[in-house]
Amino acid sequence: MTYRVKLQNFEGPLDLLLFLIKKNEVDIYDIPIAEITSQYLEYVEIIKLLDLESASEFILLAATLIRIKAKMLLPNPETDEDEEIIDPRLELVTRLLEYKRFKELAFKFSDLEDNQSKIFPRGFYSETETVAETELELTEDVSLFTLITAFKQVLDRIPKETYHRVVDIQISLDEQVEYILNNLEKVKQISFFELMAAVQEKIIIVVTFMAMLELIRRGEIIARQSSAFGEIWIARKRDRI
Repeated sequence: MTYRVKLQNFEGPLDLLLFLIKKNEVDIYDIPIAEITSQYLEYVEIIKLLDLESASEFILLAATLIRIKAKMLLPNPETDEDEEIIDPRLELVTRLLEYKRFKELAFKFSDLEDNQSKIFPRGFYSETETVAETELELTEDVSLFTLITAFKQVLDRIPKETYHRVVDIQISLDEQVEYILNNLEKVKQISFFELMAAVQEKIIIVVTFMAMLELIRRGEIIARQSSAFGEIWIARKRDRI
């Protein structure tokens, strides 16, 4: 059975590249293409495993990265009219910078809208509500690729089997959605790794992760972390972290 998750609210292939550039702390103008391509392909394999609707877009950019990598390995690099070597990464860097500018502008407008929504007319308001909102601002929304990084760590912890066994595991996306929501009924928030710790079979881990993405897409749960690369916490949308 196939479980497909639509990710129109999540990031695309250029976001993944920017995420890897930030994660590796490298210069966007001097991308170590071999290293970044290798890491990018690891994420693409997980995206394909999850059968995400937008997987084809990631595969297309993967082909572009491989083409750039191949050009950089050629003994006779391409030159322009002035005999200057043409950097094969230049077109990609230009695309990334343009995309980054548009994204930052979109965030700026989003922040303006968010700040405007916090301006209240003269009148009574609850001080406790203000404190709760301030505490919320101390956390950061988790990106899709941060979640995939954590998901990859969970998969890496599964013991590697040296033999093949055929096991019919009956599991559905709806069941794992209920599994996550039931866990969040017991506690206000739960860490990502704690949520996954009780799951042992690879197929169940995959479906559980997809169920989490589906709940985030629906707006029923949120994934937050207190700092960049910090612990990931899952909570019901009504239960702010």
